[in-house]
Amino acid sequence: MRKIFIAATKQNDGKTTVSLGIIRNLQQKFSKVGFIKPIGQRYLEEEGLKIDEDSILIEEVCGIKSGLKDMSPIAVERGFTEKYIAKPDKNNISKQIQDSFRRISKNQDLVVIEGTGHAGVGSVFDHSNATVAKLLGSKVIIISSGGVGRPIDEIILNKALFEKEGVKVLGVIVNKVLPSKFDKINRLVRKGLERKGVDVLGVLPYDPMLARPTIEQILEETDFEVLCGKEYLERSVAKVIVAAMEPRDAARYITEDSLMITPGDRHDMIDIALNCFRDAANKKLKICGIILTCGITPDEQIMDLLAKAQIAVLLAKSDTYDVATCVHDITVKIRPCDTEKIDAVVKLIKENVDFNKILKGI
Repeated sequence: MRKIFIAATKQNDGKTTVSLGIIRNLQQKFSKVGFIKPIGQRYLEEEGLKIDEDSILIEEVCGIKSGLKDMSPIAVERGFTEKYIAKPDKNNISKQIQDSFRRISKNQDLVVIEGTGHAGVGSVFDHSNATVAKLLGSKVIIISSGGVGRPIDEIILNKALFEKEGVKVLGVIVNKVLPSKFDKINRLVRKGLERKGVDVLGVLPYDPMLARPTIEQILEETDFEVLCGKEYLERSVAKVIVAAMEPRDAARYITEDSLMITPGDRHDMIDIALNCFRDAANKKLKICGIILTCGITPDEQIMDLLAKAQIAVLLAKSDTYDVATCVHDITVKIRPCDTEKIDAVVKLIKENVDFNKILKGI
């Protein structure tokens, strides 16, 4: 039975996205592919169990039915670390992971193991990614974000931590490389890592569509409320505009699928948003949604116009700066319903990752 551990140099390098793409492509080569995320930090409640959200995604998208509890044996809930430091129990955590892995891997051709962040994450409770990879006897693929100097430094640092535990790093996948710099970075990162004895298994161009949140995702990650347009929450946000300028100037920045953030008493800005059309004939707005800030709900006349605009309108209690910062900091995760993104990921991985080299190494 083959197995591979997917780690990253830091958070938001695209580890789960790459794992999903690798699994979907490997399912075309193997009839039985399993998945486990031994330690999860972002979890949901499923049937009374705390399950990492990435395990739920993989189960639904890849059709892997191995039991969610075994696919996500350890959920790092609030207070987990404090309790462990006060009363360490390394053997119990190790046993839970090993028992789940044994059940997951039974009769499988291959199992993909997803880590949680960089090689050292989890050290505080004696189960770093490097330790877990050793525990499960797996080789590792490291995911890093695009660039040259910083990614290579981070890859070498993480490689050292894995090798300290006796874990072999099979190679790296460099993700989110800007298309305008792709040829240069692809050449330099391969040459730079070759000098360090590290195989590059793939270099992936950045796809901005994958980073776009829907308005519903913004709503889920905040305490905003829906004023109107609930049926349009699935609209995707391509650009965020903080409307803190003269209305005539703001119009120049409104492009297709823009989300406007503005105080609820800026009727002039709301009016501009409702008159920027991508299709004037059909009165289709460029704006995909509006977030009104400072807890100010517009008067009845404006609300009536917003209700007829076929866009989602949210209300936030915080000021415009805090709301803009909050929206900017949201981590966009692929969901089972994001079929367009999932198809794009599968294609991206298929076209840019050397699966022959991976399979030869494991």
